[in-house]
Amino acid sequence: MGPGPFAAMVLADLGAQVVRVDRPGGSPSLPGDPLLRGRAARVTLDLRSPDGVETLLRLVAGADVLIEGFRPGVAERLGFGPERCVERNAGLVYGRVTGWGQDGPRAGDAGHDIDYIAVAGALQPIGTAAGPLPPLNLIADFGGGGMLLVVGVLAALLDRTASGAGQVVDAAMVDGTALLMAMHHGLAAAGLWSEAREDNLLDGGAPFYRCYRTADDRFVAVGAIEPQFYSALIAGLGLDESDLPDQLDRSGWGRLHDRLAAVFVTRTRDEWAAVFSGSDACVAPVLTPAEAAADPHLAARGTFLTIDGVMQPAPAPRFSRSGAIVPGPATERAAVSVLQEFGLSAAEAGGLLGSA
Repeated sequence: MGPGPFAAMVLADLGAQVVRVDRPGGSPSLPGDPLLRGRAARVTLDLRSPDGVETLLRLVAGADVLIEGFRPGVAERLGFGPERCVERNAGLVYGRVTGWGQDGPRAGDAGHDIDYIAVAGALQPIGTAAGPLPPLNLIADFGGGGMLLVVGVLAALLDRTASGAGQVVDAAMVDGTALLMAMHHGLAAAGLWSEAREDNLLDGGAPFYRCYRTADDRFVAVGAIEPQFYSALIAGLGLDESDLPDQLDRSGWGRLHDRLAAVFVTRTRDEWAAVFSGSDACVAPVLTPAEAAADPHLAARGTFLTIDGVMQPAPAPRFSRSGAIVPGPATERAAVSVLQEFGLSAAEAGGLLGSA
């Protein structure tokens, strides 16, 4: 429900013509779900029936990419695994996104983001000293899963320009999560990262890289790592750096944190945002997702947009020449036209269209 649709959304944002295949009765989704934006067409196929699989294979014959998120072996049992698809389209890039990957002892097990990041070593460092906290489902589902599936698909398409052949992209969320931890493995190897939470530079242990509560019971985020940024932070707080423990003296981090916390709690979040606006102190207000769209910087860049009444992030990244694609709902006429490009008749296409 997350990484596959997210990958398809990103590809659609980048200009791909994406056809979504739903099961009869529809697939679970929210009204106006941003993950489903940009679909050129949505068709309904019963992939448990030979006719439904045959129609899918007809679509595969005219496609560059197929993305599926079933457990290992399910697509093969239903009749549209990679071997069957390559018979129809030797250049197909077959994108598979799963939690545990296509092989290994856990390959057939159920799981969710929290399980994949736990096994990959990403959950243990995140949270408070009292225990780990799941960082929403951003790491495995969307970062290590969907986004790296997009990277793999684009790389396979680039390879196809030279080789002429497609291939399978096995995007396992546990693999992608492990990849995202590369820097932390480097820090640990250099003796610069301990296994204790809230004890390191980037996990809330450093008083100059953490969040602080403000007078209105909100928070500001502080990321003043470099000495010049740290000096700007201390000056903005009205403190004298010479009266404080040295920035990098870990034995003084507790006392330094207490001093900073005592000052931050004297003003509201937005008052501190105004104090540090335009400075190099690396202080930012912690905004809710709803507040983020109204932030002056994000508003100026158009980082959020509204589609069908739903506020959502705009496509990213941005391109200097080809410009941005503004996602919008496909009309039935346009969807029929897209499906005709795959060799379906207008009548066949009209009979397959699912509800948007």
